Amino acid sequence: MTHPPCHEPATPRDLVGIGIGPCNLSLAALAHPLPELDAVFYEQRPGFDWHPGLLIEGTTVQVPFLADLVTLADPTSPWSFLNYLKTRERLFPFYFAEHLHIQRAEYDAYCRWVAQTLPGLRFRHQVDAVRWNPERDVFEVDFTQLDADGEAEALGRTYTRNIVLGIGTAPYVPDPLKPLVDAPGVPVIHAADYLDHRESLRAAGHVTVVGSGQSGAEVFLDLLRHRPAGREKLHWIGRTEAFAPMEYSKLGLEHFTPDYTRYFHALAEPVRDRLVAAQWQLYKGIDAGTLAAIHDELYRRSLHGGWPDAVLTPGVRVRTAGRIATTQIELHLEHLQQGSRSRLTTDAVVLATGYRGRPLDRILAGLDPYMRRDSSERPRIDQEFRLVLDPSVTGSVHVQNAELHTHGVGAPDLGLAAWRSATILNSLTGKEPYPLPPRTAFTSFGLEQPAARVPQAWRPERLTPLVEER
Repeated sequence: MTHPPCHEPATPRDLVGIGIGPCNLSLAALAHPLPELDAVFYEQRPGFDWHPGLLIEGTTVQVPFLADLVTLADPTSPWSFLNYLKTRERLFPFYFAEHLHIQRAEYDAYCRWVAQTLPGLRFRHQVDAVRWNPERDVFEVDFTQLDADGEAEALGRTYTRNIVLGIGTAPYVPDPLKPLVDAPGVPVIHAADYLDHRESLRAAGHVTVVGSGQSGAEVFLDLLRHRPAGREKLHWIGRTEAFAPMEYSKLGLEHFTPDYTRYFHALAEPVRDRLVAAQWQLYKGIDAGTLAAIHDELYRRSLHGGWPDAVLTPGVRVRTAGRIATTQIELHLEHLQQGSRSRLTTDAVVLATGYRGRPLDRILAGLDPYMRRDSSERPRIDQEFRLVLDPSVTGSVHVQNAELHTHGVGAPDLGLAAWRSATILNSLTGKEPYPLPPRTAFTSFGLEQPAARVPQAWRPERLTPLVEER
């Protein structure tokens, strides 16, 4: 079946963004006012959505509202969250609400507002391949335009000098549970699809939540609140040694600053790998308020004697799993500290097992001969978020939220999205449309200090006298 080609400009674009999640939406918003930059962004979905299955009532974004798409790079941008409130005539209600952390549903609505009003976004466009054309010194980007049913409608190709990949993450299912997810019968769903299945999960006789991070806590709490007292029939298990709170001290949060990102990038590869594994509580822990709400709900259910029928066990991994007839699932569990094993029979399973970055290899297969990799065969990424390519490639490929192994725990954090977008745009333009601060943390992460410890503008030219001079 052939399709007419999509119309694209004859001259190469300056930038093609692949994927429109929060990271590339931030980049598109900050790129919009730069007249010298011809940019377009492609996304195969029909419109913007952000974790729709986890927009549970009352859940909040884990970064302050200032960590929107643009503010930490350009507070005057028309695409800020505060300007979104202004256009909705909600500034005063927000002011009196005194919410530093906004609800997830509101963050999603804000991003959809930006996506609906910002030009240069092409939804229903699936990027199929990226190649380097050495004769023209440009990248070739092949895509398929999709119709309302997600079927191929037209094929197209565009040329660009630079690419930014923001294809995001995908739900992760552990190997022992993969055969159960696709099989019919007993519901085994990833937390990413929780809201689509919430009613059937609430009605299930016994539900097991697997995963000890924020999503697992929120799903467990939501189920708990809607189960009859004394007949909750809930199990919550996870591999971590505790249902641990996320690090949220002010100095601890400085791990999500550009200062720490630069420090981390300069470390040796084996050190970076050890740090990412050890720092899970910085970005995989549970909000302390959510933990408190779970305890409060459990305590409330014990006021009249007895304990709620809810089992919370950390330090447990699922070894294998199988179906019992067509109505139940049997999980084979191992306690990592005790070394003991047991079996758990349940009627439904919610996998709050997190997300993994979508592999870049498929979409970048045409660039594989040019890519430079580390000792673990991961792409090498420089300080400005560029893939390290063969010098013969004069264009650049930047990545967003795919650089955990090179830039550290701030890679998936929304708080660094605007700064990273500004860094990429400064690099692409060869100018500084978004001046960035040389220092962002009080913590000095290494013994080698930057030359200017305090910006010059902050230094008084002379000491203030203690007494009036005569």
